[in-house]
Amino acid sequence: MIAVSLAMDAFAVSISNGVSVKGFGKKDAVRQGLYFGGFQFLMPVIGWLLGSSVKAYIEAVDHWIAFFLLAVIGGNMIRESFSGEQEAQTGAELTARVLLLQAVATSIDALAVGISFAILDVSIVQAGFIIGVVSFALAFLGGILGKGLGNFLQAKATFAGGVVLILIGGKILVEHLFFMN
Repeated sequence: MIAVSLAMDAFAVSISNGVSVKGFGKKDAVRQGLYFGGFQFLMPVIGWLLGSSVKAYIEAVDHWIAFFLLAVIGGNMIRESFSGEQEAQTGAELTARVLLLQAVATSIDALAVGISFAILDVSIVQAGFIIGVVSFALAFLGGILGKGLGNFLQAKATFAGGVVLILIGGKILVEHLFFMN
């Protein structure tokens, strides 16, 4: 259940990538799955290693970092959709930098989960592996689903993808500011 909940943001961003990246294919779906799954594996491990002493600091800012990263990426996609640049005409690009920023932004909560795993004495390798595999699978499936939606929504795909990323960042921020104690 934890793995699925942690992977939902990556799933949504992956759908957005499939929608907005022209020529998105299975290779791209695997690539984004590796980024998202890899970071969803690494972040709980890093959180576990950090231990409970820094939990309050991470929880205090994780939602702001995720919101900022997703808003910047989404805002850039929206800007490109209105510009006359070639990139906007051909769709967003799924560069290593974009995937890295997306993977970090969607896996910051996993860092805090890793800290709680340290407190609960959970086997972090097993938990991290499960989280990583589930995230990979959902990111892959999200990309393929998004590709189908992108073919349907081709004209406004980059704009829609940017809006979705900003909304996901906003959702993360609102959840942490108003619904987490």
